[in-house]
Amino acid sequence: MALKISFLPYKIPSFPGSQDRSHRVSMASTLRSPPTENIKKPFTPPREVHVQVTHSMPPEKREIFDSLHNWAEENILIHLKPVEKCWQPTDFLPDPASDGFHDQVEELRERCREIPDEYFVVLVGDMITEEALPTYQTMINTLDGVRDETGASLTPWAIWNRAWTAEENRHGDLLNKYLYLSGRVDMRQIEKTIQYLIGSGMDPRTENNPYLGFIYTSFQERATFVSHGNTARHAKTHGDSKLAQICGTIAADEKRHETAYTKIVEKLFETDPDGTVLSLADMMRKKISMPAHLMYDGVDDNLFEHFSAVAQRLGVYTAKDYADILEFLVGRWEVEKLTGLSGEGNKAQDYVCGLPARIRRLEERAHARAKEVAPVPCSWIFGREIKI
Repeated sequence: MALKISFLPYKIPSFPGSQDRSHRVSMASTLRSPPTENIKKPFTPPREVHVQVTHSMPPEKREIFDSLHNWAEENILIHLKPVEKCWQPTDFLPDPASDGFHDQVEELRERCREIPDEYFVVLVGDMITEEALPTYQTMINTLDGVRDETGASLTPWAIWNRAWTAEENRHGDLLNKYLYLSGRVDMRQIEKTIQYLIGSGMDPRTENNPYLGFIYTSFQERATFVSHGNTARHAKTHGDSKLAQICGTIAADEKRHETAYTKIVEKLFETDPDGTVLSLADMMRKKISMPAHLMYDGVDDNLFEHFSAVAQRLGVYTAKDYADILEFLVGRWEVEKLTGLSGEGNKAQDYVCGLPARIRRLEERAHARAKEVAPVPCSWIFGREIKI
């Protein structure tokens, strides 16, 4: 879930492609103390992105979300599956309780043997993104008016967030186990990357604002649907039909979740068109950042950019996909047909509707100016070099 586009100010995430990035900041760089040997330093996030805005939604708009409880219960919770009808990771993996377990593992490893390193870099990056799920649930629980106030709240917003998290939790579990059994990747380095990422959090710039938050999740669920769908296609091309099935099954979950989040934003356009189009323009001006944009493995300060570049080159997730997703959402929400907007709302409408074409033009120029870059080592594949 990559290319570098010059107009992106700092990271790319859903838009693989920006060379610019936030600076890594260490607490040790600002605190001056006498050098002392063998002192363990507390964990500090490896990056600080920018000054953060909080609670930007006007308090009176909270009433909108309170009024939508019945609607959400009837229209959003239907996109959850009963646990007993859900697939589980063990459905796709060798059965450790069977006599044929070792043969099944060897068969899995044989299928993986000829898959190129660059594919595993992208698959690992996708898996790490899925494994940082605690951060995403935390992020949604920062949103005013829809957060789970008790940890077991019975509002439809809280029920959705917990059950959505439970469904998503299977994705990282399954990919993690498959990669472990493959023997093709350095699991300790991957595990370190996951720990760094969860500890660093994420900064989607949603400002505790559910308008911004649900626009962000709508975009991201479609982005992960695209990415997992493309890794499924590549796995099939490389001869691993089981891995293709795994990635395709995860993509289907993401598509169902995308449907729920886009319905929420559609309802906001119906209820508050001016506020919603202004929020959409705000998120697109800030750029949609991938959830794993603070990725770090303890070695590579530009790990996310390198992962994104490989994904871009393989066609797993590209700048074109970013533009296509925005164009899809603008059409899905019928933004061009909005009427009765304020002056600022009309400007936001024009900006958003013209943005996909602008992104594509910028991507074409960036591609034409792109220079070949030397391969870089990747810790996830035991330090072997990858072309970016």
